[in-house]
Amino acid sequence: MKILTRQEELILLTVHQLGDESHLINIRQYLIENTDRDWSVSSVYVPLDRLAQIGCLNERIGDPIGKRGRRAVKYYSLSEEGKEALANHRELTNRFWEGLEGISR
Repeated sequence: MKILTRQEELILLTVHQLGDESHLINIRQYLIENTDRDWSVSSVYVPLDRLAQIGCLNERIGDPIGKRGRRAVKYYSLSEEGKEALANHRELTNRFWEGLEGISR
């Protein structure tokens, strides 16, 4: 079983939340808005690429956005392996939280 890093977990969850609009810029913006932390382009792109290489994400190339001559946009979606990795990660995390239900903010 692959154990996801927190960064990988958040990226997979973001791809799931964004659905068909999951491309690098939207993923980064969602992460910034929801974590109150600045995410550099490379801090998102590198794990996205790694997750695609190990089969957790599917990639598809869309049309270029914006001005002529721009690069085509790469869109991401969760693969079955990605869904399974998230489910395994949640199960593992829940095991570590057992007995700590009384902890609150």
